[in-house]
Amino acid sequence: MPYESEKLLAQFEHTSIEKLNQIPETELPKEGKTREQIVKVRVNQAFFRSSILASYNNTCCITGLTQTEFLIAGHIRPWGIDEKNRLNPRNGIAINALHDKAFENGFLTITPEFKIKISSVLKKQNKLPAIQDYFLRYDNQPMILPSRFLPDIEFLKYHNQERFKH
Repeated sequence: MPYESEKLLAQFEHTSIEKLNQIPETELPKEGKTREQIVKVRVNQAFFRSSILASYNNTCCITGLTQTEFLIAGHIRPWGIDEKNRLNPRNGIAINALHDKAFENGFLTITPEFKIKISSVLKKQNKLPAIQDYFLRYDNQPMILPSRFLPDIEFLKYHNQERFKH
């Protein structure tokens, strides 16, 4: 947020952030660097992904998109809070990256009746063509169901009650 306000101030004063804050050009970084890092890796995530995408016939449950590079095997109950259901295929949905992000952040949910529901937060932005095109057109539509491993009703109830921004 501070960066955004500095950017706006610089625009208002018709200058750059660097000049506004008197940062000499010689002090600006010129190259990106890399460093080694130890990370935790989700073991068996590839199995989860392949089983979810196969059960949805490599199709996004919201849009019908079939470009697998854009699809994510999303968790209904997040990986970090439900250890015993991390690899449960009934805790997964095949969903495109944009809608996965919206799902994770509660701007979109799937009801226990397998209907797509869009948050009122996005509905308030209904004048924006992107919100209409990418979200509102799917509101109250049925999700595309998998051929096996139907999403668990209890997981969907959890997402609707605990994650969704009504």
